[in-house]
Amino acid sequence: MLAAAGRRIGTILTVALLLAAALVVAAGFLPWSDFVALLARVAPVLAFVVGITIVAELASEAGVFTALAERLAGWGRGRVWLLWALVIALAVVSTAFLSLDTTAVLVTPVVVVLAQHVGIPPLPFALATVWLANTASLFLPVSNLTNLLAADRLGESPASFLAVSWAPGLVGVAATVAILSLVHRRSLRGSFTLPERTPVDDRVLLVFSAVVVAVLLPMLVSGIEVALVAGAGAVLLLGMFLVRRRSAIRPSLIPWQALGIALGLFVLVEAAQVRGLESVLTQVTGSGDDPLSLLHLAAVGALSANVLNNLPAYLVLEPHADSSARIMALLIGTNLGPLVTPWASLATLLWHQRLTSLGVTISWPRFMGLGLIAVVVIVPLATVVLALVA
Repeated sequence: MLAAAGRRIGTILTVALLLAAALVVAAGFLPWSDFVALLARVAPVLAFVVGITIVAELASEAGVFTALAERLAGWGRGRVWLLWALVIALAVVSTAFLSLDTTAVLVTPVVVVLAQHVGIPPLPFALATVWLANTASLFLPVSNLTNLLAADRLGESPASFLAVSWAPGLVGVAATVAILSLVHRRSLRGSFTLPERTPVDDRVLLVFSAVVVAVLLPMLVSGIEVALVAGAGAVLLLGMFLVRRRSAIRPSLIPWQALGIALGLFVLVEAAQVRGLESVLTQVTGSGDDPLSLLHLAAVGALSANVLNNLPAYLVLEPHADSSARIMALLIGTNLGPLVTPWASLATLLWHQRLTSLGVTISWPRFMGLGLIAVVVIVPLATVVLALVA
């Protein structure tokens, strides 16, 4: 019931944003030439979202993530702390290579069901998933929509991006894991009994899907346009599912709400920029690459992400990040900072929908309080490290 209400709210928000964007363009608040230029910039980003979502959904349908989770449980050897470490690794790799939304949508139910099956509290694992979906999204262009928008300003290859992002990214993950491990230290003790393996309905489909995902991961960091790589993976899986499980191919594979929300925000923010918002923000964001200036910009990015959402926050503030260090400081704020409000990141909303469908409840005041503590620690630490290595 709560999940259905969440979907209705998401649909209403999507339609409202698209109508507002259409009105802005029709009324001339965003000139047509600027609108066309905006579409040319964001089309590859949105194409990647479609491709990688189809890959993730079909891989999940084939049982790839369930099989991986059960393999992790086996590797955990009955020790909760070791299972915790393996789940952390899964969330980080999923976020870095397949995007934060993939982690929120697909890894969340895997780790929650895994925790429930082995008889340990699922909430620490669920919270680790959503926090790392945000804080592990700094490493590669594919990890976050904001990174894809920033990638052309940090170099043409994933290696160029990683050259700037690796140090603050590692600090973000390490600080996140340290805080979560400290808060949930009592739940992470003890042992568990391995559950029975889930029966495999179609082993050919499972193996094919696993191979596609395994090949996709290094291809996403090969320097080839990520939209093409994700699109190729989606086509391969769609072809196999057409042959072996046609019923899984449905319109809902495409993330319509995410696309609509993203496009609406893109247009509205661009219109605000054209109409003079940039000059106002110049007074707020400051300038310079010294540590205090980078901390200032990261803090503004984190605050804006939690008030608005990380995507419009990045778009609004991007013109004031005029160097690679300032771009990365802004990404630290908009990627590592959305841990407080439920709407700060689309991944958090998607995560909550999955939790409610699994019968897991959370306390939003506690979620926001822990998130605030985490942001106050993680964002400054990552920014200081950026300043030291930039």
